[in-house]
Amino acid sequence: MQAWYLCENPYPFVPQEVLDQVDSVRASLPNKYCDPKVAAQLFEECLDEYRLCDEVGLNIISNEHHSGINCLYSASPLILGILARETKNVRILSLGTLVTARPDPVRIAEEYATADVISRGRIDIGFVKSGGSEMASANSNPIGNLERFWESIDLIKKTLSEHDGPFSWEGKYFTHRHVNIWPRPYQQPHPPLWAATGDPETSVELARRDIINATFVRGPDGTKKSWDAYRQARKDFGMPKAGPDRFAYMGFTYVGDSDEEGMRIGDKALWFLRVGARSATQYSRSLPGTNPPSQAPLLYRSAPPPGRSTGLASGVPHVGRPAAAFRNVTAEQAVARGVMFAGNPDTVFRQIMDFYDKVGGFEHLILMGRSGFMTHEEAEKGIRMFAKEVLPRLREVVHHDE
Repeated sequence: MQAWYLCENPYPFVPQEVLDQVDSVRASLPNKYCDPKVAAQLFEECLDEYRLCDEVGLNIISNEHHSGINCLYSASPLILGILARETKNVRILSLGTLVTARPDPVRIAEEYATADVISRGRIDIGFVKSGGSEMASANSNPIGNLERFWESIDLIKKTLSEHDGPFSWEGKYFTHRHVNIWPRPYQQPHPPLWAATGDPETSVELARRDIINATFVRGPDGTKKSWDAYRQARKDFGMPKAGPDRFAYMGFTYVGDSDEEGMRIGDKALWFLRVGARSATQYSRSLPGTNPPSQAPLLYRSAPPPGRSTGLASGVPHVGRPAAAFRNVTAEQAVARGVMFAGNPDTVFRQIMDFYDKVGGFEHLILMGRSGFMTHEEAEKGIRMFAKEVLPRLREVVHHDE
């Protein structure tokens, strides 16, 4: 099993009375509440945590969100370039640039190829469907978002893989008469491709394209449903059976000396669910083109029906995030639901292996580490503890099972 450390570099230092007055902490909160000096310190600490990961053998994830306190990484390729030079050993995954919120997939491919060369072939490329607030922040049209998503991925893949001179692209959403990037990527034909999604419909398309399926905050039931769809699709398409290397799961993770320490500090990371992901209805459920017309009136008047995380209108998944279901979650509840692994090393190992057995196995474990008011020192201790006390055991057990 491989472990990947993720820190979204959140900015929690906004007074609660301000948060109570805004309709959304993503897109609507004025940036006057972001002190650049504080932000600079957060960047320094998070980049130092990534350098520690390089020392102890944890792979690294850089992500991207816009206009909100949940994530200061507004340009994943920029962070990726820094990490490509600052680290020497581990793999670096961008999960990832919001391709439907940017107008030029070829430019994105160019940025990834450059980072792959700088890192000498240690880059993985991840794709994420843009959320509702990011549609607003990027001035993007939510209608056709999923079609644009797939076309972006196909164009990026071809741009990275085509080396026999300029080619042209005539698609529904993108037109390029002359595509010929320099440098080409270090890895051939292209770096590994990932995408983050939990809905079975999208998982089928990931299977067809042989893209690693990463699920976030879905718990064992939602994750298994998504991955079963992926596995069945591979069978239906006549492709080789999907191995554990095709699957990744993200859980909030903290390893302490004791169960009490692990749960207490791990609880701080749940700030991301309680506060950092709060988005107003107009961003999360009311954008045009994101829900079937028959359900739109109900969605405007009330919350989605119980258990409903996606809706389909012209193949477009519902933009609401599963995090919305966990805004009042306790640490104990998060562990019970399989969205957090926390405790001493033995406890965390058992929790991860229990999840592993429930979903049918996976190779990539994404550790959502620092979030909320967790300190830099606490984050670095958790990284060291996991790398030393948990990861070697996971590798041994999973390798034995295979």
